[in-house]
Amino acid sequence: MPDRLATKVTIAGGALYVACDSGLLGSSEQGSEALQKAKAAIPPAIEEWMKYFGLETQLPAMPEIEFSPLQSWNSGVRWTISTLSEAPTKATDYTSQGLQYLKDLTK
Repeated sequence: MPDRLATKVTIAGGALYVACDSGLLGSSEQGSEALQKAKAAIPPAIEEWMKYFGLETQLPAMPEIEFSPLQSWNSGVRWTISTLSEAPTKATDYTSQGLQYLKDLTK
């Protein structure tokens, strides 16, 4: 049982080290660079493993992923700030609608 725990801790620690070392947990620019490196390294590694294990199956082509962590982060920040800035107005509108609904119920 302790061997399993040690193995799990070692794997988790190694994964955390690789994530930190490659820049995945850094800034958005570092994350973008790490994503580009991974996109370049994964297909050759899969082909090498398939040859090693004797699998001659043809894999489908890797789909093009147009993903920019930097743009996603910025759009998320913009949406959050926009929503927060509209909150007082929306609260007033919803309160007015609720009061009008209650008035209509009591007629």
